[in-house]
Amino acid sequence: MELAEVRKVASLARLSLTEPELTACGEQLTVILDYIGLLNELNTDNITPMPHPVPAENVFRADQETASLPREAALANAPKSDGQFFLVPRILEEKGA
Repeated sequence: MELAEVRKVASLARLSLTEPELTACGEQLTVILDYIGLLNELNTDNITPMPHPVPAENVFRADQETASLPREAALANAPKSDGQFFLVPRILEEKGA
């Protein structure tokens, strides 16, 4: 893989790499892309796509009502509160104001 391509990939990944690191990454990316090229040679015409490589099943706990955390405990470590709610900086302007 050319050094310019490695620089572009590093830039897109927000990585600051030294010249030796760029060279090493280029070599590693070349190996990876060569392997993907080998995989592309496989005949997969009669293979059904799988959503996941191993069987996966979600395990959910029973949905049971439990007691809430008391308001005072929930607000105890808040940087700012009015005793009833968390106070946070406004991030959106009010429309029509």
